Amino acid sequence: MLATTEMLMLQVEAESIAEMILESDVAEQYRMRMANLTTNKETQRKIISFNEMKELYEEVQRFGKYHPEYKRVMMEIRQLKRDMDMDENVAAFKIAENNLQKLLDEVSVIIGRSVSEFVKVPTGNPFFDELSGGCSGGCGSGGSCSCSA
Repeated sequence: MLATTEMLMLQVEAESIAEMILESDVAEQYRMRMANLTTNKETQRKIISFNEMKELYEEVQRFGKYHPEYKRVMMEIRQLKRDMDMDENVAAFKIAENNLQKLLDEVSVIIGRSVSEFVKVPTGNPFFDELSGGCSGGCGSGGSCSCSA
């Protein structure tokens, strides 16, 4: 493919949009929350404990309720998951992550609509899927898509 002036202009615009997103308050919040998540020793202890138990949980899942430690592992994994999710750094990170995803979804819908009203933008968010043409789940969702593609 030969590089045309139009293609180069599109690339410059795409890089400009990416730079604006990277410099946004939402992205800064995300980076700050990620740093808090990775540097806090208590938060990291909870995450590591959960991940270690998750490995045992996956092994127990292979055998189901017939595994000798099924009840203990099921109770413990739920408790560790709850402890991890209730950690203020984990909760703040999840909120920042959702906010960044929302921004990216909004930008995707705007770009898709600038090309055509009929461009399908899979966001994974029913609100944005409705805005981008009502195709929730994508056209490859096994016939459950109600769009007229």
